[in-house]
Amino acid sequence: MKDHLRLQVVFYRTDSGREPVREWLRSLPRAEEKVIGEDIKTVQFGWPLGMPLVRKIETGLWEIRSDLDNRIARVLFTVHQNVMVLLHGFIKKSQKMPPTDLSLARKRLSTLRRNQ
Repeated sequence: MKDHLRLQVVFYRTDSGREPVREWLRSLPRAEEKVIGEDIKTVQFGWPLGMPLVRKIETGLWEIRSDLDNRIARVLFTVHQNVMVLLHGFIKKSQKMPPTDLSLARKRLSTLRRNQ
């Protein structure tokens, strides 16, 4: 039987105190926010997970893949010492990950690592 960790979930916080992923989630229709929240919770209580819900992007960076009614959401995150940090969230509009979204998540991850 595979052991699962229970992760603490935190939102990435900017220097100005904003939590972009929390703000993005709150801007979504309630039903979509709920689906994404349930997917985050599944990862929180079942880590480590793989496809189809979680995909590793690169070392230290993963995505949660949430299927909504007529679109797809992604939440990019990292895990450090049993803490899951939600770095960036977006609605996916193409097959490939948009470079701007990946770049933003990498930048936030780099900032997070520098501040630890």
